[in-house]
Amino acid sequence: QVQPVESGGGLVQPGGSLRLSCVASGKDLTLYYMAWYRQAPGKEREFVASVVNDDFASYEESVKDRFTISRVHGENTVFLQMNSLKPEDTAVYFCYIQGYGIKPAWGQGTQVTVSS
Repeated sequence: QVQPVESGGGLVQPGGSLRLSCVASGKDLTLYYMAWYRQAPGKEREFVASVVNDDFASYEESVKDRFTISRVHGENTVFLQMNSLKPEDTAVYFCYIQGYGIKPAWGQGTQVTVSS
């Protein structure tokens, strides 16, 4: 079972930036979908952003103009650049992957806290 590994979370002040990374490893692994979700305390997990193959990106409306998802071409690594962070962005951020010959998988999550 392939499990992605997230990193890059932390504490940041409102208006600040963070860059999350997600890496998935495996022999002959080919991922066609990589995404970020988040879950705030007491709330359900929600979609944040996704990228299909290397280049088709989608975003949740509230992050559309502030977050950028990108994937390293030909690699199983995805980033989430988060700018102009708000307290309501505070959540555990999870990486989610789908690929050929593997079951969809979630990472363990990385905590992002936006607070002054």
